[in-house]
Amino acid sequence: MPKYIAFLRAISPVRVGKMERLKKLFEELGFANVETFISSGNVIFDSPSKNVRLLEERIEGHIEKSLGFESTTFIRTPAEVAAVARHNPFPDSEVNAKGTTLFVYFLADKPGEAAKKKLLSFNSKGNQFHVRGREVYWLCRTRFMESDFSGGRLEKILEMPATFRTSGTVKKLVEKYG
Repeated sequence: MPKYIAFLRAISPVRVGKMERLKKLFEELGFANVETFISSGNVIFDSPSKNVRLLEERIEGHIEKSLGFESTTFIRTPAEVAAVARHNPFPDSEVNAKGTTLFVYFLADKPGEAAKKKLLSFNSKGNQFHVRGREVYWLCRTRFMESDFSGGRLEKILEMPATFRTSGTVKKLVEKYG
């Protein structure tokens, strides 16, 4: 049975409570071997379905019905997450520099050329972006809360929803499930 990793947007203990509740919602959908990973909306599960879009829609609908708010879902296989973790478009010296964080944004679809070009026009001393498939890599050279960039701004530029994780979280997921 295929294993999947769901990255949920707008999920936190403040909105959901204990992650056990989120796990139960996935079990209610008939998924097997459900686990949550840290409290930021990462759910690992098995499903016989190979239709990822249908899985995303089912999860989104169930969360909205059960919790009363939308949470866009981005599903990847463990192999896809491993490929995301391996890809590092920036020099290690920059990624590992003090005060710098590498974020990975997960998207439902590949952004079009015009959207990619527009996003890359925001490359600056403080922010550098790289687009690869359905992911955007953001090298943030300041503290996240001090950055002039945000997830909402990225979604507006790309004209699609997204959710992000630190590269450290992505690597830990690969270590555990990849």
